[in-house]
Amino acid sequence: MTTLVLHRGSLRANPYERWLADHGEKLVLLGSAEQLALFGEELPTGAPYLHAEVLADYDTGPHVLARAAELVEEFGVTDVVACQEFDIERAAVLRERYGLPGQRPDTARVYRDKWEMKQAATRAGVPVADHALLRSPGDLDAFAGRHGFPVVLKPRKGALSVGVSVLRSREELRERLREVELFDADGSPQWLAEAFVEGSMCHIDGTVLDGRIATLWPSQYQYALADFRDRKGRVDIALDVADPLARRLVAFGERVLRAFGGPEHFAFHIEVFHTADGELVLCEAASRAGGAGVRDVQRVLFGFDPMEYPVRRQLGLPVPAGERRDPERLAGQLLFTKRPGVLRSLPDPATLPPGVVKYTTYAEVGQTVQDAAHSGDFLAAFVVTGADRAETEARIRGAEAWFRAGLAIG
Repeated sequence: MTTLVLHRGSLRANPYERWLADHGEKLVLLGSAEQLALFGEELPTGAPYLHAEVLADYDTGPHVLARAAELVEEFGVTDVVACQEFDIERAAVLRERYGLPGQRPDTARVYRDKWEMKQAATRAGVPVADHALLRSPGDLDAFAGRHGFPVVLKPRKGALSVGVSVLRSREELRERLREVELFDADGSPQWLAEAFVEGSMCHIDGTVLDGRIATLWPSQYQYALADFRDRKGRVDIALDVADPLARRLVAFGERVLRAFGGPEHFAFHIEVFHTADGELVLCEAASRAGGAGVRDVQRVLFGFDPMEYPVRRQLGLPVPAGERRDPERLAGQLLFTKRPGVLRSLPDPATLPPGVVKYTTYAEVGQTVQDAAHSGDFLAAFVVTGADRAETEARIRGAEAWFRAGLAIG
């Protein structure tokens, strides 16, 4: 019995050999050369790994699925594990092709393809922003004519806010159209236009284990996801248990999960607009754990890693998740995306302010830093906890002031 792990990202943050220490089966790893270099990590060489390799152009290269299929056949793979955005659909295709257990392409596609996602939501009566699949350059101009500006342009299968643009004039629209390829190699349309939704952005995160919701709780971004080159601290905090908006978001998340379905065991991340007039409108949903520090916040709220437990259950291993419950403490995250310049100083981590349970930096003093390339391209990240939302936010603001006081870059 052998498990193929498809993995984009840090292996240190996803220690499969520890997660599956009691599994008693072998692992084959296929990962991203770019991500391995980015995190300065080495491929695992010892047990339980039978084989490990990385490929370049991992995110979108068609050769990745072809190589994964070769590994399935070469090593007699009996399970495929995938926790990251770019791997979800690949893994589903492999499972269907080889008759392996786990998520199939139908639900993987709904959570990955934003056009399919919005069609499924509309069929189920889940509110979404007005949108259109762009089948010609004129479609975007016509959409703007119907809905006015701003207009959101986003890739059909994007991730990390890469490629997302908020267009505020016809000049910006035409300039952006000159930069994008509307169709992929086989002629399929690859971009969507969406009406801009005024309001705050919330997200609902949790896990499904053994076909039932094990955890689910909402948080609220206090920044615009697509504006990842701002220089402010990006704050994201879980909602209080007694907050009426939290209860509405819980019900909304349950509704989305019913509409989209999914495998027996998976993590989910659902983004929802809360409009100025109090409506809830689905932005996007994914059948994987949230990025940035969302996983760490979920650990504080519920006591386990939302990536680890679905992987263990998929492979038939026990997890002590217990009954579904509300969080006993709240948590939030503070993120600083990269900004260009030489990093001259960082604050002393020995003087961290109260409530910080995790502090991570992604550059070293003396290093020349490039501008952020996507919404997950961080200079520093904090996870902060408190008894309620007010205390958590106050502690986050304290951490923000502490970091800014000790930071010198330029």
